[in-house]
Amino acid sequence: MASSRKLLALFFFISIAEPIFVSSDNVNFTFKSFTIRNLTFLGDSHLRNGVVGLTRELGVPDTSSGTVIYNTPIRFYDPVSNTTASFSTHFSFSVQNVNPDSSGDGLSFFLSHDNDTLGSPGEFLGLVNSSQPMKNRFVAIEFDTKLDPNFNDPSGNHVGLDVDSLNSIATSDPSIDLKSGKSITSWIDYKNDMRLLNVFLSYTDPIATTKKPEKPILSVNIDLSPFLNGEMYVGFSGSTEGSTEIHLIENWSFKTSGFVPVRSKSNRPHNVSGSSAAPVAIPKGGRRRQRHGLAIGLGISCPVFFCLALSVFGYFTLKKLKGVKAEKELKTELITGLREFSYRELYAATKGFHSSRVIGRGAFGNVYRAMFVSSGTISAVKRSRHNSTEGRTEFLAELSIIACLRHKNLVQLQGWCNEKGELLLVYEFMPNGSLDKILYQESETGAVALDWSHRLNIAIGLASALSYLHHECEQQVVHRDIKASNIMLDINFNARLGDFGLARLTEHDKSPISTLTAGTMGYLAPEYLQYGTATEMTDAFSYGVVILEIACGRRPIDKEPENQKTVNLVDWVWRLHSEGRVLDAVDERLRGEFDEEMMRKLLLVGLKCAHPDSNERPSMRRVLQILNNEVEPSPVPKMKPTLSFSIGLISLDDIVSKDDGDSIQSKCLQCVYTPLTLTRSHNTRMMMVTEVKRAHSRQGQNFIFANPGLCSLSSVNIFSSFFSRRKKKENVPCCVSKE
Repeated sequence: MASSRKLLALFFFISIAEPIFVSSDNVNFTFKSFTIRNLTFLGDSHLRNGVVGLTRELGVPDTSSGTVIYNTPIRFYDPVSNTTASFSTHFSFSVQNVNPDSSGDGLSFFLSHDNDTLGSPGEFLGLVNSSQPMKNRFVAIEFDTKLDPNFNDPSGNHVGLDVDSLNSIATSDPSIDLKSGKSITSWIDYKNDMRLLNVFLSYTDPIATTKKPEKPILSVNIDLSPFLNGEMYVGFSGSTEGSTEIHLIENWSFKTSGFVPVRSKSNRPHNVSGSSAAPVAIPKGGRRRQRHGLAIGLGISCPVFFCLALSVFGYFTLKKLKGVKAEKELKTELITGLREFSYRELYAATKGFHSSRVIGRGAFGNVYRAMFVSSGTISAVKRSRHNSTEGRTEFLAELSIIACLRHKNLVQLQGWCNEKGELLLVYEFMPNGSLDKILYQESETGAVALDWSHRLNIAIGLASALSYLHHECEQQVVHRDIKASNIMLDINFNARLGDFGLARLTEHDKSPISTLTAGTMGYLAPEYLQYGTATEMTDAFSYGVVILEIACGRRPIDKEPENQKTVNLVDWVWRLHSEGRVLDAVDERLRGEFDEEMMRKLLLVGLKCAHPDSNERPSMRRVLQILNNEVEPSPVPKMKPTLSFSIGLISLDDIVSKDDGDSIQSKCLQCVYTPLTLTRSHNTRMMMVTEVKRAHSRQGQNFIFANPGLCSLSSVNIFSSFFSRRKKKENVPCCVSKE
């Protein structure tokens, strides 16, 4: 096959009449607002409402660093023309701070050969690694908000040019307060022919286009060509250390210039001078021989080319057909930047997928603790327990979705493996495990690992992740399985949402497609059970249940220890709210050590998200604003609203064929009901299902009762009960209604 490729290449080389000269192209891109597309987020960087945040947004002093990078490397040196590119960029940013007395450290715009290393926080600006400061190669403009004597900073408010070191080559006082919280626009221009770099700065005009100042705040005569070699990445970094500073990038444009396309050279001159030799006439016979030779050449070369092309096509087609059908759906672009692990190294790292290494179980597979001896690192490996097409499809769905997601509150996918008929996903390891284990192991031991600040931070972090999935991704991601066991906790107990095996991508503002109901009982919204349609509002319902768990320390469906009576968490908290004592629902293990106002807000947000009517639930973006005290929460009704579902209104006459006082025979469903009570004020009969028979409804679907029990028949043309549709030997809830 290698020889065939060489022959094919040789054929192309011979058949091309003119040489080709390859030259670098100039680059130009603009982000008027940001989406995840074409960007890589590292560390604490995140995307919210089209704005990039480089550091965590917390109301308490924190240490944080983050980087956002344009995905595609940019060539700054053209070897053909021996030219180094000039570049220009402008962007708007702001440095906000809820506590002005706690400032630092700043942000930077940089060019670097590296696109996967997160710099250290604090004085290192998230730009360089403190453990290997001399190995970092970069060109950066820093916007420093803290005086760091270690790097000879002139003040706590300056702009500087850094090359391979945070000891700036040149600095300047911008005459603008970088940490004022106001939007600031910066222009950075480097002209290679003049060996000149200029930095301009101005407050952003909120109404009109911000005008570029005439004079730069920083102008440096420098030749950057030794540093701008090969391909480089461009982006931003920021950091804090013990401060509440927030670094935001609002928009960004970047372009290179100076590369001139090289024209193809002709084998003949375009113009012939008068002194040139006269053309030689070709005899007629010679022309016939020439045409004959051309025909022979084409007759030989065309079949050869066709055979070679067919061989190449056949080789790759056969190679592709060797994979299973699901593997065809795995596109290369979905795993760009991810490492492909070998089965052997994952097998060794998990001790042969030994049961002692199991640390969790997801929707479609076990999760193993993997220790890589060569690097000394620990990861989590998810292995499918299904070898069926369905199991592989779900794994591919998880890979295709999470591979393109970047957010600080999502579990980060590190790589994958597709060998020996198995699909394995490799994630970053979460040392504190899942939220449910921490929350409910406490119940057994009485210890409190999650104090109030941790619980609030988890609720906010989860809201941030869902806001990102619902509103900030290019395609909306509906998770469909939000629950405590799918929320992982990192070493600092920050929430990391994982397990995207049931997630679905949808276009924004498009109607979702109904599917078989998936998820976990206790977390499922009523309309999801009814119609099988997952939306961002069904995720919001599940989120509401989770934060009630966090606040109350109780499972969604639990039993009272005294009488073993089943209790629904949402109903229980709503009852306490109706009695004016919602704070009685708070986990007793907190021993009253929490902010009452914020705890009340958290509980009411949980109830609002778990509202039976999806139209009354807040979006996750709104929830995040509420928990960050940016907007006021909407009121929660004292009594839990009731909701009725019906495919179509069915009259009592249509339902009842026989009512002798002892039982009711249904027309549309072959079921027998025994009366328990008669409440004439509401004209509603409460019935106990005593006999259930399979029947065809008027819609032609097979129904059975999932749980024979209490239901009701009402004269208000609503038939209320709990049905289930039999499909593939599984009960899939499809109709839930309640009076």
